Amino acid sequence: MKRLTRRNFMKRSLAAGAALAYSGRTIPAATNTRVRGANEDIRVAVVGVGGQGSNHIGYFHGLPGVRVVAVCDADRNHVDRRVEEFRKKNETLTGYTDVRRLLEDDSIDAVTTATPNHWHALVTVWACQAGKDVYVEKPVSHEIWEGRQMIAAARKYNRIVQTGTQKRSDSGLKEAFEFLQQGNLGKILWSRGFCYKRRKSIGKVDGPQPVPATVDYDLWCGPAPKEPLMRKNLHYDWHWVWPTGNGDLGNQGIHEMDLARWALGQEALAPRVMSIGGRFGYDDDGTTANTQIVFLDYQPAPLIFEVRGLPRKSGDSAMDYYRQTQIGIAVQCEGGYFCGGEGGGWTYDNDGKRIKRFRGDGGGGHHANFIKAVRSRKVGDLNADIEKGHVSSSLCHMGNISYRLGQETPTGQIAEQIRGQKDLADSFERFREHLAVNGVDLEKTPPVLGPWLTLDTQKEQFVGENSEAANQLIKRQYRRPFVIPESV
Repeated sequence: MKRLTRRNFMKRSLAAGAALAYSGRTIPAATNTRVRGANEDIRVAVVGVGGQGSNHIGYFHGLPGVRVVAVCDADRNHVDRRVEEFRKKNETLTGYTDVRRLLEDDSIDAVTTATPNHWHALVTVWACQAGKDVYVEKPVSHEIWEGRQMIAAARKYNRIVQTGTQKRSDSGLKEAFEFLQQGNLGKILWSRGFCYKRRKSIGKVDGPQPVPATVDYDLWCGPAPKEPLMRKNLHYDWHWVWPTGNGDLGNQGIHEMDLARWALGQEALAPRVMSIGGRFGYDDDGTTANTQIVFLDYQPAPLIFEVRGLPRKSGDSAMDYYRQTQIGIAVQCEGGYFCGGEGGGWTYDNDGKRIKRFRGDGGGGHHANFIKAVRSRKVGDLNADIEKGHVSSSLCHMGNISYRLGQETPTGQIAEQIRGQKDLADSFERFREHLAVNGVDLEKTPPVLGPWLTLDTQKEQFVGENSEAANQLIKRQYRRPFVIPESV
């Protein structure tokens, strides 16, 4: 393939935005495959710099042999702020609002993306096609289908693509999960993930809100529907509405979902899923659940995930614990259990007595791990290759799909339906107790009971009862020209 210059890539990619998306073709690929030597700088561009992306700048610009040379954000205010920060240090940073313009620069070696979730997959696919390596924040996708397209793009264009689940680089957790999987505490019975993190109301508006003047709203919406802004804050609160976010299950929870799956040693999606939840404690413009249980029916040991956004009781500022954790995991084995998360954890006997500590560092070397793989060109050097990110992100999507297809159901009826699943029943009983002490009357606001959904784990498509509706939520309807093609 003829190598594209920056000028030609820009002409062809912008033309693709208006025309090629309609024909189902992809953005043309650059062939920026030059391997950087050990003494050459890796030049990085950061896309999405309003929140976590600003941390990316610090993580990567501080690594030996790495320079952040460009940033991109649909909010010009975010771009100008980062450029000014570099100017004060007598360093040059190029700013963009359109990622397509950034990708024309074939001197950029790698792109990191910390955009809202609905942009993650498209930035990754486009960057791979443009010859860039990619560090993509969690969840890697907004829907299940996107993740497979990201993997396909990474493999086709021989790109290094790292997922931003940094705890995969925590040596203490790696040691702990090997210890468990070797049977040192007997057979694993279940793995639980917890996201007990306070999330307050985002408020309620009575009509469309003005978009900040510094924002290119068409670019901000990108693949999502370009609808009137129906919440107080454009930024961050996008997490709590379905067109752009995935709730806390796909925000903070994806980290713990990944750990809970890693502990089980499961490499594929779960064959069955169901969810119970709701948005309790306030009436606002959010549509995602703030209290949720997801049951992933792995065999022989299930994965159960719990989200709580309300405090441990009404009027309190502290959050609940399950055994020794709030944001982390617990893995129950026949002869004891493990509790941990960021920075490792402990194993305990069944009486709660500590057995062994696995000291970790929280995965602080995750970004350096990406750069190592960029230099080596070995996917195997990555601690969190895109395929790992796809599976864990998709478990979150599976839970949300069940929830979104559910109906409000009396608690007694829910308890009856799940009675045969003792671990799920335990979670639901604690779910009820938690909401009761927060003043939530489940008789007046019943939980949503999602249906059991069965997945063909090879095709990553739902089958059987409720599958037609569930498969409609595997892949979004993209807004042209921001389309991920069928063939990347």
